[in-house]
Amino acid sequence: MQRLRAFFELIKFEHTVFALPFAYLGMLLAAGGWPSGRDFAWITVAMAAARTLGMSANRWVDRWQDARNPRTASRPLATGAIQPRTVWIGMGISALVLAVAAWALGPLTFRLLPGAYLFLLVYPFTKRFTVLSHLVLGMTDGLATLGAWAAVRDSLFTPADLPAWVLFAAVSLWIAGFDIIYACQDIEFDRQEGLYSAPARYGPAVALRLSSICHALTTLLLVALGLLMNLGWAYALGVLLTAGLLAYEHHLVRPTDFSRLNTAFFNINSVISVVLLLTTMTALLIA
Repeated sequence: MQRLRAFFELIKFEHTVFALPFAYLGMLLAAGGWPSGRDFAWITVAMAAARTLGMSANRWVDRWQDARNPRTASRPLATGAIQPRTVWIGMGISALVLAVAAWALGPLTFRLLPGAYLFLLVYPFTKRFTVLSHLVLGMTDGLATLGAWAAVRDSLFTPADLPAWVLFAAVSLWIAGFDIIYACQDIEFDRQEGLYSAPARYGPAVALRLSSICHALTTLLLVALGLLMNLGWAYALGVLLTAGLLAYEHHLVRPTDFSRLNTAFFNINSVISVVLLLTTMTALLIA
């Protein structure tokens, strides 16, 4: 039980609740409302398993850097509270659960499974050779929207599936933008380790401008999604609130002041995901 608790602490399992809205957005839009209980259950299982696999892989790959970084030195894998073998077991179980969920959701989602594994397992290495690692992380999380859409519609590559790809792009850029902000707290460490974060490579001022561009594009893509699917005023209100929250997020963080970074990263982005989910659900219910 101690190992299990340490493992959940390592992957921040409680934060899964903030990641679920990505998949649920794709699910609701694909169904035009609430899907079957079976689809809902298996999409939830798939999302939890995918996040567990991705976070476990990320923590395992970063274990030596985490031990040297004062900000992350207290993580269970860095302190020895759990051993790498435990993480590997967790990865294996979550990969198996994800495969079962993908199979249960249909032939298309099962065929897409290798792509999901590729992103989940390769992302942790990208920060060692490309500054685009932030975007790769965004795309990895954004795949949840595509997977949920494919599970409900059993389709992803026809003209009618364009909204799924617009949502995927919006989520990818949104996450890339706030990951750039989050990386600002490790600028000196990343430079010492030779890691390719945008703040370490270009400095905080340029990095925050790049983040702003990502979030401006996110807003435009969310507007385009609403127009494509004729989602109405409730969804428009959600996009407006999202734009305001993103603007406030950037107001909290300055190139010379990261004291409110955790508020910007955790609190605001959690609110954004819930706001988008609830307003989209409302829009579909009243359509």
